Amino acid sequence: MLELQAAASRAIARAYECEAGCITGCTAGSISIAVAAAMTKRNIGRVEQLPDTTGMQDEVIVPKAHVVSYGHDVTQSVRITGARVIEIGFATELSRYQVEHAIGVQTAAALFVVSHLTPQHKITELKAFAEICHSHGVPVIVDAASQPDPRVYLEAGADLVLFSTQKALAGLTGGVIAGRMDSVQACMYQQHGIGRSMKPGKETVVGAIAAIERWEKTDWDSEKIALGKRMAEFSDRLSSLPGHSARVVNSQVFVTVDSQKAGVSASDISRILLNHDPMIVVWDHHAPEGELRMTLKSVSNQEADAVCESIADIVQAGPWQGQTKGVTEGPGERMARELSDWPEN
Repeated sequence: MLELQAAASRAIARAYECEAGCITGCTAGSISIAVAAAMTKRNIGRVEQLPDTTGMQDEVIVPKAHVVSYGHDVTQSVRITGARVIEIGFATELSRYQVEHAIGVQTAAALFVVSHLTPQHKITELKAFAEICHSHGVPVIVDAASQPDPRVYLEAGADLVLFSTQKALAGLTGGVIAGRMDSVQACMYQQHGIGRSMKPGKETVVGAIAAIERWEKTDWDSEKIALGKRMAEFSDRLSSLPGHSARVVNSQVFVTVDSQKAGVSASDISRILLNHDPMIVVWDHHAPEGELRMTLKSVSNQEADAVCESIADIVQAGPWQGQTKGVTEGPGERMARELSDWPEN
């Protein structure tokens, strides 16, 4: 496995122009492994000591605006290492002085989350964030799970960038850690500690190498043109539906639903699609405000057509007699509902 991970490191270093890399079971595991590495460095005694952090720097600063859920609280991946999460700034704002004030003698690392789930406005940018942290000797870990190109975050100053092999890379489930050699080596040490339960199998590592090599060979200019055309056509089709207005924002399509004109709310549409056969999942974080967001990066033209047709069928069916009461279902409630009759459901 060490030889296989070494091959993966060479592929990561070549593709993403960094010193080294390794493969993990998933990005959530990568967060735990990277945080543990920041606390233990390459000290095997400390690796075996975790989650007892006695004698170690054990604080991890995280912008409050970046405390989001991917199905679980992102900070739980930090806390299970024994580290203490120090949330900084406000839910929609992070200033330089707040980063400076939070860093102390116990600060082991800083976690910065890149996601469309986090606010972008009035948040100190990664480059400035990293410069502040580095001026105090604090390494920066970037969670960029679904982002297509980690190089931009390495160039901005991240010591480690974490991303998924099954999202933008469209490979098998797994995680990639890319960055500085000493930090990546410290991550590999965690296989002898808390990272043992997060290690990948050989199939995951081989699949990751194949996905990374495919990423290298992809003509991204052509892919960008094709994606832009797909999103524009998708947006136009949805905008033609009663009560629907769609627009392209970066790499997503934002769909605004006027429930009075459409006869169905954004929340209703997301729930009906979730029960569709096959299941169709859309970003519904802003559904209570009447907005759905859809990512088409890994969606074929045929699949995009199928989604449009499904939404059109929902609208055509007329007013839906759902029980939408303006209360958002939390991840815990959703899990309890989905597992209530599992595996018979």
